[in-house]
Amino acid sequence: MEIRSILFALRLVVSLFKVIAVVVFGGSLDGLKQRTEPLKAFSSETSSVKCTLQSTPRLPALSMDGDFVIAGVFSIHSKLQTWIYNYTSKPEPLRCTGSPTAREVRFSRTMMFAIEEINNSPEVLPGIKLGYQIYDSCASVPMAVHVAFQFLNTKDSLFYKSSNCSQSGVVMAAVGDSETTPSISMSHIIGSFNIPLVSHFATCACLSDKQQFPSFFRTIPSDQFQADALAKMVKHFGWTWIGAVHSDSDYGNYGMASFLDAAKREGICVEYSESFYRTDPHNKIQQVADVIRRSTAMVVVAFLSFGDMKVLLEELAQESSPPRQWIGSESWVTDPNLMSFSYCAGAIGVGIQQSVIPGLRDFLLDLSPSEVAASSLLTEFWEDAFNCSLRKSADSNKKICDGTEDIKQLKNPYTETSQLRVTNMVYKAVYAIAHAIHSSVCLETSTTTQCNKHFRLDSKQVFTKLKKVNFSQNDYLVSFDNNGDPVAFYELVNWQKSESGVIELVTVGYYDASLPKGQEFHINRNITWAEGGTQVPVSVCSESCPPGTRKVLQKGKPICCYDCIPCPEGEISNTTDTLDCFPCPSEFWPNAERNACFLKPVEFLSFDEVLAIILAAFSVIGACLAIMTAVIFFYHRTTPIVRANNSELSFLLLFSLTLCFLCSLTFIGAPSEWSCMLRHTAFGIIFVLCISCVLGKTVVVLMAFKATLPGSNVMKWFGPPQQRMTVVFFTFIQVLICTIWLVLSPPFPMKNLTTYKEKIILECALGSAVGFWAVLGYIGLLAVFCFVLAVLARKLPDNFNEAKMITFSMLIFCAVWITFIPAYVSSPGKFTVAVEIFAILASSFGLILCIFAPKCFIILFQPEKNSKKYLMNKNPM
Repeated sequence: MEIRSILFALRLVVSLFKVIAVVVFGGSLDGLKQRTEPLKAFSSETSSVKCTLQSTPRLPALSMDGDFVIAGVFSIHSKLQTWIYNYTSKPEPLRCTGSPTAREVRFSRTMMFAIEEINNSPEVLPGIKLGYQIYDSCASVPMAVHVAFQFLNTKDSLFYKSSNCSQSGVVMAAVGDSETTPSISMSHIIGSFNIPLVSHFATCACLSDKQQFPSFFRTIPSDQFQADALAKMVKHFGWTWIGAVHSDSDYGNYGMASFLDAAKREGICVEYSESFYRTDPHNKIQQVADVIRRSTAMVVVAFLSFGDMKVLLEELAQESSPPRQWIGSESWVTDPNLMSFSYCAGAIGVGIQQSVIPGLRDFLLDLSPSEVAASSLLTEFWEDAFNCSLRKSADSNKKICDGTEDIKQLKNPYTETSQLRVTNMVYKAVYAIAHAIHSSVCLETSTTTQCNKHFRLDSKQVFTKLKKVNFSQNDYLVSFDNNGDPVAFYELVNWQKSESGVIELVTVGYYDASLPKGQEFHINRNITWAEGGTQVPVSVCSESCPPGTRKVLQKGKPICCYDCIPCPEGEISNTTDTLDCFPCPSEFWPNAERNACFLKPVEFLSFDEVLAIILAAFSVIGACLAIMTAVIFFYHRTTPIVRANNSELSFLLLFSLTLCFLCSLTFIGAPSEWSCMLRHTAFGIIFVLCISCVLGKTVVVLMAFKATLPGSNVMKWFGPPQQRMTVVFFTFIQVLICTIWLVLSPPFPMKNLTTYKEKIILECALGSAVGFWAVLGYIGLLAVFCFVLAVLARKLPDNFNEAKMITFSMLIFCAVWITFIPAYVSSPGKFTVAVEIFAILASSFGLILCIFAPKCFIILFQPEKNSKKYLMNKNPM
């Protein structure tokens, strides 16, 4: 019962398809009642029912009987005659109009050649004769659907004497169509009956969907691979700003969608994307042409069928257009008929691999007038090719063909076999079906191959075997993946002008999708560009941003339109078209171009610098001056002027001043751990020693004046031992401060990266700022105390009174160190050290010049004043 139910359901579906076919493609409403009779017949489940075709049958354009029949569907004509249906009379049968397309005729004849070659082959289907039925789809959906229903209605007496409904269908598989949209329509219909359709030129990626098109196969790669190849090509040549036009059909819409996705992944921007169909109104096509003329994109990617591309180029030829670099899809870029448009010279695109089919050219040219006259299609082709008439009732404006026509002398796409591309796809499709049939009906042993031509083969078995075919024909591999697609391989072709000025198609590279990622695209020959240029044209919305800049997108525009902004200070970019700059490491700084990081120059007060040399020279001069003064004082140590000014403190002061001058040298040179500790502590201790000596001398002056008063014995409380103890005591306090500083947080060398961003300052960090300012504060405190005492003693009546000179020296000392503080804090880098050295030298020179210069002058140049008599004289007040 289950088997009978299934059979009944299948018969019911077949009858419904017949009813639909009759109503849509050639039936009348009056006959609908009669067409319901088969349904009643099926319901009776009688085996005597005969299958009859209810509508007008469509005879194939070319046919041959055989043990197993393969159908072929080609877009031999490009237009379908349209009718206005009034639904009161039976519609006229569908008819194709226009001249037959020579290339499609070549496809049809190639299928015939392949079947003839198989029938003569001892390897494929030996002893079995393949037949064919070749139909014309007129490149239209209605005719393709009509042909598809014809495949399902081949159980009638049109081809076979038996009309029993239980026999197998006559069509095992079909080759075609040449266009995507008719192939989609046909595959939807015949796929439900497991009739495989192997297309040679339907490339839409949508056909890889096995849910919708389970029985669809093709020998030409999917447009998904073509879109990837075109996007990689555009990227390879550096084009990021392109225009796009595509056919307003399944082929163009799906193909352009795949290309736009691939282009987006490659970072390519599309200025415009226009679509049209060759039957659109002229103003629509003109509008597309105007968009191309006005665009700023130099490169145009055209995902167009041959017919649409021809219409567009004819429209562009009406007016002069700026040069454009055309990028073509395989459907038109290899077609020689379009190469007459010279302004497209330099076009580059992807094409199906060239091939050689031995014997095909001889077969195509072996076409006699008698053979032509036996076929209405070949008759029409012959008359169109030679512009003559084989039929007396034909166009009276044409001459009668006289038999002198020689097809071997004919130059059109039918006879052009130098670059067989899609033709080989037809050839491989036929062989793929033949191998599937062979696997179904033939049994191979180690020595022989036995084939059963009486085997009741149906299309489902062929469909199953077709999935597994894997063979080589003429060195070309034929196999299908899970989506029914072959391995994608394209040639990169270029339209190049020959020396004679004729455009020729030149293969310049290839794209092999089977290779590892990144290696698929290869160019091995020079390319001629638009307008015959030898340099790759530039097509960008914005020029590339060089290293040292970054891209900033322009508001409201695609990502390929941007401005180039220099990297911010301290940051670089070392690649072209980068979106971000990145900062250099802390010890590095960008070069002037901001495209590389270099080590920051290290800066410190070096002995090689002019400033350091000058300061060092003054330091040495000061030390020498102190030593010379000490020598002079030692040599004249017995003179009144030396003895009257406490020679012991004077020598100690000169010694400390020498150390003060030499101390400044420790501030010059690269800081080290020891130099940092030495320079600050030595400076603090030596200066306290110096000020302590000056303070001692000031106290001696005051005490000496007090000692001259009657009854005063002050000097016994401030004699030489007390003076030494005073100096030691004050110096010890500074030593104690420095020791605590060094123990708790000593100065240390450091790299200052903040004062200057572009260079590194080597300096001594204070460690503890409290310690540093404690040292300076203590020096300042002693200096102020000494200054106050000197002021008090400045007017004492003594020719050798030092109080005045000490006052001036302390005034200079305090002024220098008061101004030193803001200068030290605000001076950057090595100038901080220079300010410190300058303060040491200035205060030291102030002390030695104010205290000792007048005495030396008297000793050396006014010896008469260096006497006890002069010393005892009092200056009048």
